[in-house]
Amino acid sequence: MIVVASTNGLVGIEKAVQVLREGGTAVAAVEAGIRLVEANPDDHSVGYSGYPNILGEVELDASVMNGRTLETGAVGAVKGYPHPISIARAVMEHLPHVMLVGDGAARFAAEMGFTRQELLTTETHRVWAERLERDMPAATFANLAQETALADWVRLATDPERTKGTVNFIAQDAQGDIACGVSTSGWAWKYPGRLGDTPIIGAGNYADNRYGAAACTGMGEMAIRAATAHSLVLYMKMGMSLTEACTEAMVDLRALDGRFISVMHLIALDKDGTPAGFSSVHNKTYIYQTDDMAEPVEAVREYVRVDGRWS
Repeated sequence: MIVVASTNGLVGIEKAVQVLREGGTAVAAVEAGIRLVEANPDDHSVGYSGYPNILGEVELDASVMNGRTLETGAVGAVKGYPHPISIARAVMEHLPHVMLVGDGAARFAAEMGFTRQELLTTETHRVWAERLERDMPAATFANLAQETALADWVRLATDPERTKGTVNFIAQDAQGDIACGVSTSGWAWKYPGRLGDTPIIGAGNYADNRYGAAACTGMGEMAIRAATAHSLVLYMKMGMSLTEACTEAMVDLRALDGRFISVMHLIALDKDGTPAGFSSVHNKTYIYQTDDMAEPVEAVREYVRVDGRWS
């Protein structure tokens, strides 16, 4: 049994391992670990206290996949509910659909009995306001909701300290079943309604017991265009080793053309329970913990060059 996560999953990984030790499923372990990250006020890339969109609204995305059945659930642009990973699991288990977004996702969350909560904290509101006020005329900032050229201001989302962030969890339980989950508040100062790779099965998240699982964080638009998570698992299906599959999925990103190319990080697990982490940034880390380990290990991700551009 093992749990693999992005480094910001540290607050939840031991809970996820505990679920596995107590006989819980990989899906339950992934959800339990991610919920603690979503509730962490110090993490501004996920859940409660996540950085808002350009209008100052926190919109959350999440997805989960069961590698035994290939069932999936996802939600996007959810407002007012701090645990989108649990809503995504409910979509998977209660609906014939795979994805709900916006008002429909919030309606379903209420129907399932999830508790509403204000997600924008005093700190994140302050950071949002200070960032926009540095560049925006006062009149524009005061009337953002009525702004008819909002797309022009999304260029503020290029702020390198605020643009990206997500939490990834992959788990394999005692039955050998694999599950993968991803949750995020998305790209800070994004255009309202923007979805990255997190709720897109095959882009930010994919799990298949027969081969393994993968999850991504970074510039989600890149993972969507390259179907990165699914490609990695497909490469293992084709007979590549875990390392070969991860490398090939990263190299695929070099073929992406256009004006906006940034960073990509991924974690992966093969069917035998071997973990891996890869990144286009040097010295990025990930974490993993098996059921017989007292605490998680932080490991350096393998580096694969992907040249960025921003114009």
